[in-house]
This record gives sequence, C-alpha cells and structure tokens, in this order.
Amino acid sequence: MQFLDVKTDYAFKKVFASCESKAILISFLNSIIYSQSSQYIDDLTIVDPYNIPMIKGVKDTFVDVKAVLNDKTQVIIEMQVLNHKGFEKRVLYNAAKNYSIQLNKREDYHLLNPVIALNIVDFMMFEETSVVSNFKLLEKEQFIHYNDDIELIFVELPKFTKTLTELETIEDQWIFFLRNAGLLEAIPESLDNTIQSALQIVNEANMSKEELEAQHKRKEFIYIQKNSVELAEETGMEKGMEKGIEQGIEKGIKQEKMDSAIKMKAKGYDIDDIIEITGLSKEEIDSL
Repeated sequence: MQFLDVKTDYAFKKVFASCESKAILISFLNSIIYSQSSQYIDDLTIVDPYNIPMIKGVKDTFVDVKAVLNDKTQVIIEMQVLNHKGFEKRVLYNAAKNYSIQLNKREDYHLLNPVIALNIVDFMMFEETSVVSNFKLLEKEQFIHYNDDIELIFVELPKFTKTLTELETIEDQWIFFLRNAGLLEAIPESLDNTIQSALQIVNEANMSKEELEAQHKRKEFIYIQKNSVELAEETGMEKGMEKGIEQGIEKGIKQEKMDSAIKMKAKGYDIDDIIEITGLSKEEIDSL
C-alpha cells in the first residue's frame, strides 16, 4: 500500500474536510484541543474556509480547514510545511479576523464566539515548548486568564519522535499519522479505528489518476520550495553578512524555481501548471 503525505494541503483537506471527514475531524480535534480536559466535542460542522464574509480593506488570508463546534466555537486549522517571515503574525491575524467578522452592524459584543487557531507545522517554532503548545491571553505576572475567546495551538511535527510501538495516547497516534502517513506501507492494526479510516481516505489505491496528479503537483511544489530555501541558506551563509544572506536567499529561490521550470517544460508540463507550481510569471517562463 501507498498513502498520500497528509502534510500537503490537498491530502490534508481530503482527510479532514471531505464529506466522510466528520467523525475523523471530531476525533482529531478532541485529541489535540481537549486532551487534558474533561470537555470534548460531540458534534461539529465543516465549513468552506474560503467562503467567509470579507470586510473591505481587510487583508485576505486562507486556512486549510474550518469547523464550527456544537458550542459555536470556531476552529481554523492550517497545515504549514514551510516557515516564512511573518508566519506567527499571520496566525494571530487569521484568528483575530475570524473573531471580528462574526458581528454585523449594531450586534452586541456578547454574541462573539470563541476562535481556536490550530496550526500544524513541519518546522521548529519554540525551543521551550513540547510538541503541542497552547497560547491564551494571560496576566503576565500572576497568569490570570483575561479571556479564552482567542486561543492559538501549535503542533510542531519535528519534535515528535515516537515510533509506532511507543504510541501511548490517541494524541500520539494522530501526530504520528500527520508526520508519517506518507511513509507507511500498510495500515497498522494498533491505530485507532478513526485513524485507520483516515488512512483509507489517503490510500492511493482508492484514488483517480486526476487526484494522484493533483497530489504529486503539490508535493513537487513543496519539494521545490524546500530545496530553494536550503540552497538559498547555503548561498547566503557563504557571504557571511546579513545582507548577503538575504540576497542569497532571494537568488537561490529564484534560480531553483527557474531550473525546475526548465525541467517541467522539457517534460511537456502545461504552462498554467508550471506557473502554479513555481510561482513564476508566464513571461519569465516563456523567456527560459
């Protein structure tokens, strides 16, 4: 068996936002959000995160999956593979925006419902925290809660090192799934039934040619971006100065994208696909 890497946005949405995802998403959210609490989710509605009311002048940002829990709490979920400047601010902005756009004119503030921003990241963010970290508004000396209406949760996948035989909790199992689904060759019987169902959703044997092609394009895009960053960092490091590092990163990313576009043109990729994968303009690709 072969399974999709759920760290890509396509596979992530297929698992957590498809028509058969409700029980899967409930299990996942309970394991991460309420693992240390007696509270739990027994129902939710999966909504299209791109179909939300926009306010004129407000920057447009997107999330991978959005759900409204049975207590009206909104959960916005993002899978982020590549770190970038401003990512932490974007997380806070997404949460604040989803909180503020709930009200129409003349509606009272008490009608606002809590927002939880759950971010699964494939890179290290905080040296001091464990795999799952939770941020709320607190008084900084006595740690008194101000309000729990905005909550930021981060799951840092590189910090999770447990093997299949070392998994102890349902939280362990879900994080193992997120990090390792694309590496598995069979569905482990020791995993929870809901996670086994999630693996069935991303089983390549159950997918059409078009679905597999869409997934492979997303993986190729991520591969290009990661290689670009690594090459850029190496180039910048050799310069030994902050300005040189910044210039090296930009140059490395640009060159890697152009090299990839040349290879894709040679393989007969459609121009629109090359633009989507590399981020280059049509004019830049035509000039190669």
